Amino acid sequence: MQSGWRIGSIFGIPLYIDPSWLIILAFFSFANGINLQQDYPGWSSGTAWLIGFFMALLLFLSVLLHELGHSLVARSQGIKVSSITLFLFGGIAAIDRESKTPGLSFQVAIAGPTVSFCLFILLTSIALPLPELSPFGVLVKSLAEINLILALFNLIPGLPLDGGQILKAAVWKVTGDRFKAIYWAAKSGKLIGWTGILGGVIFSFWIPGLLWISLLGWFILRNANAYEQVTNVQQTLLNLTAADAMTREFRVIDANMNLQQFANDHLLRANQTEVYFAASEGRYRGLVSIDDLRSIERSQWETQTVHSIAKPLPEINHVDEKTLLVDVINRLETDNLPRITVLSPAGAVSGLIDRGDIVRALAQKLNVMIPEAQIKQIKAEGSYPPGLQIATLAQQAAETRSIENNQS
Repeated sequence: MQSGWRIGSIFGIPLYIDPSWLIILAFFSFANGINLQQDYPGWSSGTAWLIGFFMALLLFLSVLLHELGHSLVARSQGIKVSSITLFLFGGIAAIDRESKTPGLSFQVAIAGPTVSFCLFILLTSIALPLPELSPFGVLVKSLAEINLILALFNLIPGLPLDGGQILKAAVWKVTGDRFKAIYWAAKSGKLIGWTGILGGVIFSFWIPGLLWISLLGWFILRNANAYEQVTNVQQTLLNLTAADAMTREFRVIDANMNLQQFANDHLLRANQTEVYFAASEGRYRGLVSIDDLRSIERSQWETQTVHSIAKPLPEINHVDEKTLLVDVINRLETDNLPRITVLSPAGAVSGLIDRGDIVRALAQKLNVMIPEAQIKQIKAEGSYPPGLQIATLAQQAAETRSIENNQS
């Protein structure tokens, strides 16, 4: 769910501001006002504070244009851009999927710094003929410098910065492995983050204002870790199969049993969500649906058998044991299924998979502890927890696999 306040749209892309943006806007306005009064004592206090406010506001306009550069290039590649959000540390464009090739990925990454460099050149050319000490001249010159810093800072080669995306595209191009590229770029980002944190703390003893570098380093470190974790999840999903996640949480009943006995022995006593398969003579005859039972007149329950309403296994939603888990997840989401049946190579029922089973298998592979009570809740609700974007990650992983297979 999108956080923040929507303030409009630009080129059809929804624009949001996070509440933290107001904090940093006020801080920059205050800091700029103080600095301008010291640097230009001939200005009135009102002029200094007003220019300071506009400087802060135009900084975020520059950030918006920077993110818009990424967004428009991504859209030209057929990638949906869900939103642009301004927040404490700048801005972020929410892009739905990865570019299909390293070259296209590079184009999206370099677009933001290119916009900032162009703004620097444009604003510098505007500032040159203006009086050096005039409020407007100072504003334009400062804004030009801000855009140069914005471009150069974002070219630092570590995720989540644009330079990290460029590094990722380069490693992806050389190795042909997008996941390996993200790992390298994320590790570089983590190194940069730790450097910023430690450097900010150390140098803040001499210049207190540099403590902001630590906060910025923490932001980079946190997001680099997030990139690494997401990639780890996607790789794990591609390494797991249906057989790794399936459970035998179903009951096998006699296909020759009449419907009345089936209703009496099972439906009136058991959980209504239980899954039944009919079998006879050592063979599975099909899936028994309670809805199919209800479609039969009660007067016929004594004469008709379970076999008569069992849906043959080839006709039900199923996957093979060797089906990749990422494809199972996408199948569940695409067809809006509560669960799916796993069949053995011989065509027998091997197990069932629902969203709770997927979360359990993924957690076990990643050595993450998830309480069984939470697994049961996921099973009962038939949906992943809000913060666990497994469906999205699976879709992205499948797209990455498809891209790499096409390139090989």
